[in-house]
Amino acid sequence: MLIALTEKLYVAPQISVDTVTEAAGLGVSLIINNRPEGESADQTPGDTIEAAAKAEGLAYSAIPVTHAGFAPWQIDALDEALNGLGDGKALLYCRSGTRSTLLWALSRARAGDDVETVGQTARSAGYDIASIRQIMDALAAEAGK
Repeated sequence: MLIALTEKLYVAPQISVDTVTEAAGLGVSLIINNRPEGESADQTPGDTIEAAAKAEGLAYSAIPVTHAGFAPWQIDALDEALNGLGDGKALLYCRSGTRSTLLWALSRARAGDDVETVGQTARSAGYDIASIRQIMDALAAEAGK
């Protein structure tokens, strides 16, 4: 199930090889895996998703996010990956889509986007950012917003 977060960004729970084909059909040109390898026995391995992405002509990046939280390097890596997106679309996935959405929200706050608007976007997609709201506020303050 791909959930449109923005016009250029989808989030999803754990994807399969079939999901990669579906994403390509929607104009996705980059898949970002936010799930650590081996997190659960039933997850499709990242290298399998990467091979499927490459077979569809899509770029692939792994930016694992554990339940321990977020680090600046993860936000940096997401920003770098999305900056290279151009006119394409991206799909971020993890176990439920929550960590992917939270990482995106932190990135947008650090970029100076309005935190309320980012929160509403996440809520509209079915994701709650309350657990990172204080961090978002701090990042937005550093950005001068």
